[in-house]
Amino acid sequence: MNLARLVDHQWRAVVVVMVLLSIGGLIAMTRVPMALFPDTNFPRIIIVIENGEVPAQQMLVTVTRPVEEAMSGMPGIARVKSITSRGAAEIDLFFDWRSDIQQTLQIVQSRVSGLATTLPPTARVARVERLTFAVFPIIAYSVTSPRRDPGTLRTLTELTIRPPLARVPGVGSVIIQGGEIREYHVNLDPARLESRGLTVSQVADALKNTNVIDSPGLIDENHHLELALVSGQAKSIEDITHIVIASVNNVPVMLSDVATVEPGFQPRYTIVTADGQPAVLVNVLRQPTANTAAVVDAVKQQLDLLKPQLPRDVEIKPFYDQSLLVRASVGSVRDAIIIGLVLSVLIMYGFLRSWGTTLVATVVIPVTIMVTILVMWLVGLSFDLMTLGGVAAAIGLVIDDAIVVVENIYAHIAAGTPRSEAVQKAISEIAAPIVGSTITPVVVFLPLSLLTGVTGVFFRSLALTMAVALLTSLVLALFFTPVLARRFVSTSTKPQEEGGPILRRLIGIYERLLTIALRYRAAILIVIGLLVIISFLIYKLLGSEFLPEFDEGAFILDYVAPPGASLQETDRLLRQVEKLLKETPDVESFSRRTGLQLGLAGVTEPNTGDFAVKLRPKHRASDEVTSELRQKIESTEPTLRVEFIGILSDLIGDLQSSPSPVELRLFSEDAAALQRTAKQIAASIAKVHGVVEIFNGIVVSGPAVTFRIDPQRASTFGITAADVSETIESALGGTVASSIVERNRAIDVRILLPPSYRTSLDQLRSLRVHSPTTSGFVRVDQVATIEYDPGQTEIDRDGLRQSLAVTARLEGVDLGTAIKSIRSQLAKDVHLPAGMTLEYGGLVALVFLVLLVEFRSFAHPVAIVTGAVLALTGTLAALLISRTTLNVVSLMGMIMIVGIVAKNGILMLDTVEDHLAGGVDLNTALVQSGRRRFRPVLMTSLAAMLGMLPLALALGSGAELLQPLAIGVIGGLAFALLLSLVVTPAVYAMLRG
Repeated sequence: MNLARLVDHQWRAVVVVMVLLSIGGLIAMTRVPMALFPDTNFPRIIIVIENGEVPAQQMLVTVTRPVEEAMSGMPGIARVKSITSRGAAEIDLFFDWRSDIQQTLQIVQSRVSGLATTLPPTARVARVERLTFAVFPIIAYSVTSPRRDPGTLRTLTELTIRPPLARVPGVGSVIIQGGEIREYHVNLDPARLESRGLTVSQVADALKNTNVIDSPGLIDENHHLELALVSGQAKSIEDITHIVIASVNNVPVMLSDVATVEPGFQPRYTIVTADGQPAVLVNVLRQPTANTAAVVDAVKQQLDLLKPQLPRDVEIKPFYDQSLLVRASVGSVRDAIIIGLVLSVLIMYGFLRSWGTTLVATVVIPVTIMVTILVMWLVGLSFDLMTLGGVAAAIGLVIDDAIVVVENIYAHIAAGTPRSEAVQKAISEIAAPIVGSTITPVVVFLPLSLLTGVTGVFFRSLALTMAVALLTSLVLALFFTPVLARRFVSTSTKPQEEGGPILRRLIGIYERLLTIALRYRAAILIVIGLLVIISFLIYKLLGSEFLPEFDEGAFILDYVAPPGASLQETDRLLRQVEKLLKETPDVESFSRRTGLQLGLAGVTEPNTGDFAVKLRPKHRASDEVTSELRQKIESTEPTLRVEFIGILSDLIGDLQSSPSPVELRLFSEDAAALQRTAKQIAASIAKVHGVVEIFNGIVVSGPAVTFRIDPQRASTFGITAADVSETIESALGGTVASSIVERNRAIDVRILLPPSYRTSLDQLRSLRVHSPTTSGFVRVDQVATIEYDPGQTEIDRDGLRQSLAVTARLEGVDLGTAIKSIRSQLAKDVHLPAGMTLEYGGLVALVFLVLLVEFRSFAHPVAIVTGAVLALTGTLAALLISRTTLNVVSLMGMIMIVGIVAKNGILMLDTVEDHLAGGVDLNTALVQSGRRRFRPVLMTSLAAMLGMLPLALALGSGAELLQPLAIGVIGGLAFALLLSLVVTPAVYAMLRG
C-alpha cells in the first residue's frame, strides 16, 4: 500500500492525531516561559576576593596568583583572566562550551575552599558564582521619601519590602543598594583614654569579651537536661555604656568614662540616587529558568499588596522593567507572524481563486506552530526573540510544502481527474521531491545548532525551531493536507492550469527567456561570472558587526571620575550630569549608583559607577539621545570619562568579558612599557572616524599613604604594626567590635576616634599608641615614616600574563570598517616594543550531499547548488540597499537562502526525467518542466517574501534584531526566482551535454 492510499484509508486517525497535537501545543503555550533571549549557561565563573585596602601589588602576590595557579589546571579550562586592585581581586574562569558548568562550579567552590588556609587571614571570598542572563535585574525599583532619612528608608526596605518580594515564586534574589545602615558609634575621647592609661585595643577587647552570650554546655539535673547560658549581652545603649573596660587603681573604668555612645550609620563609600534624590534601590533577579513576564507580574502584584502598609510619603517607582521589552518584542514578532500569515493566504487565493483550496494550505500553518510550541516546551526552550523569530521566519517556508501539494492536487482536478484519484496521483508524484526539498533547508539549519560561543547560544534555538517547523510542515503536507484536500478543494469552477491572463502572460515571457538561455548556454556562464564578481564587490562594500543594534528604550551611562576623587567630589561632578539628564526631554527617569554598578560588579572604586536611564515611550533614536548627552557632558565636565551602552548589550558584553565592541589587548611583563604603549594606541585610534569613548585601559585606584613601621624604634617601645594599624583604623573607618540585637536584627557597635582625625594627615601622625615598655604613649610618627604614593594602578592579567586592554565604542560606523581603519592607523603610528604582543578582540557541502543522495547524479546537485549560491547576490544587494551590515543575523538569512533556493531548484528539475522518458529532447523537457513548476515556485517565493515582510520592516520593539535576516531572505528570493527557473535548468543542460 503506497503513502497516498494509506492516508486515504486512515484519514480519521490522521485527523485525531493532528487535533491531539494541536491541543498539546495550546497547553504548552501556557507553560513555555517568556524571556528576551534564550536561557543559557555561559561557561564563565567569577571569583571575587576582598582584603581590606591591601595594595594592588601585594594582592597580586598573596591572592590573585595563588588562585590563578590553582584554577589554571582545571578540566575544561579555556582561559583565566584577572583584575587586581587595591583590596580586591576578580578572577574570571572561562571554560569550554561543552563543559557541565554546574558540576564545574562545584569543583571551583571546592578548590577555593581548599585555598582558604593559604590566603591571608584578612582575605574574604565575596563571590564564587557562574554567570547567566539571570545575573541582571529583571525589574528594579527606587524607594524615595521627601521626609525620611536614608537610614530609615534602608531599614524600611530591608524589613518591609524585601522579604515578601524574595518569597515570590521565580525570584532568585532581591539586592538592596543605597540608603544608610544603622549602627551604634562609640566615640572615644583620646584625652580621657590617655589619662587612664587605656588603649583603643582595650576598649575593643572589652566590648568583644563582655557583650556576648555563650553556652558552655548542658546541666544534667533531676532527670532533665538544661541548657547552661552565660550572658553579658547588652540590649540597649545604656547597657553598652556600663561595660567595664578595665580597673585603674582598683577603680572600674566604664565605657561612659572615656566615650559617648550614640546612634549612627556605617561609613559611606557609595551614593545612590533616583531622579536626583537620595534613594534606596531594590533590584529583583529571577531564577535562571523562570518566566520573566510571570515573575515581574507576581512582583508587581506583591508590591500592590505592600503599598497600603507603607507610609504615605514613601514612593516606590520602577526605573527598569525588562518585561516591558520582553512583552513588546514578543508581541511585535507575534504580530509579524499574523501579518505574514494573512499576506501568504492572500497570495494563495490570488493564484488559485478558491477559498476551499486556500483553506487547505492555510490550516497547515497554525497546526505547525502548535506542534513547534509543543516541541519547544518538551526540549526546554522559551518564547524569546530567537525562537519566535524562527517561527516568524519559517511561516513563508512552512506554507511551501502545503502550496506544492495543494497546487499539484488542484492541477490534477482542474485537468478532469476525479478528486480521490487526483489526491492519490498528486501525492505519489510529489512525495519524493517534497521530502528532498524540505530536508535540504533542514540540513542547512541543523549545523547551526552545533555552533558554540555567544553566536551558538543565540541561534541554536532559532535553528532548532525552524528545523522542527519545516519537518512538521513536511509531515502535515504528506498526511494532513491530502485529507483536507479531498473535502475542501473546489471543483465547482473549471480553471485553467495556467491561471488568469496575468499569470499566462508571465509564463509566456518565462518560456521565451528559458528558451533563449538554453540556446545560448555560454552566455549563462558569462552571467554567472559577472554575478560572482558583483557579489564580491558588494561584499567589500558592506560593513560588519556582531549583532544589529536595536532600540531598548533605555541605556546605561557608565562613568569614571579622576583617580583619587573623593566620594563627595565625584558626587559634585555627577550632580551636573543629573541636571543634564533632567533637561533632556526624551528621558523619563534615571537612577544613579556611585561606588556600585547595576549589573556585574567584581571590582568597583568609589569614583566609578553608572546611571540606568529610561526613555519616554515616544523618544528620538537612542543613539541620537546618547550622542547629544555625550557632547554636553564632555563640554561641561571634561574630567569625567563617560560611556553609553545599551542595557542588554552591556549585559552580553559583561557575560563575555568583552564589554566594548573595540578591544585591543596588549601583553607584556613590563608594566611601564604596557602603559606607555597603551597611551600611544589610544592616541592613534582617536584619529579614526567614528571611534569614540576611547579608554587606554589604565585604571588608577587613587593616591595612597603608607605608614612605614621602623622595626627598631617600634621594638624599643614594644609596639607592633598591628597596634598602629588598629589605632589608625579606629581613627578612619572605625572598628566594629560588637553588636546589639534589636527587633531581631543585629546592630553593629563601631569604635571611632573624633572626626578631625579622618580629614587631616597631621592628626593621624599625632595619634598616640600605648607602649607596654614605658607604660606611656608614643606618637605614630615616632615609630613610622609617612610615604605618599600618587596612585596605584589596577593589574590586569590574561592567561597568567600581564595585559592591558585599550577599548572604544563606535558611532556612525560599523565594526568591520572601523577595525580595518584602526589596523591601518596603528601600522602608521605605533611600533610595539620587543616582547610585547597585540590581539584584536561547511554548509554548502552538506546541501550538495543531500542532493546527491536524492538524484543519484552530479548534474542535478551542481545545477541546484549553483543557483542557490548565486542567489546570495540578491541577498548582498538587499543588505547594501537597506544599509544593513553583515552580522550573525544577516548571515543566518544567507544560510536560509541557500536552503530555500535549493528547494525551488529540486521542484524545478524533479519532472525533467519524466518528460525525457516520454520521448522529448532535453531542452523541451526543461521548458515543459519549467512551465509546470512556474506557478508553484512563484507562489512559494512570493508567500515566503510576504511572510517575512513584517520582520523586514522591523515593526515593533526588538524587531530590529531579526530585520537583517528578513531583508536578506527577501532580497535573495527576489533574485532567486530567475536563477531557479532559468540559470538552474541552463546549468543542468550544460552538464547533461
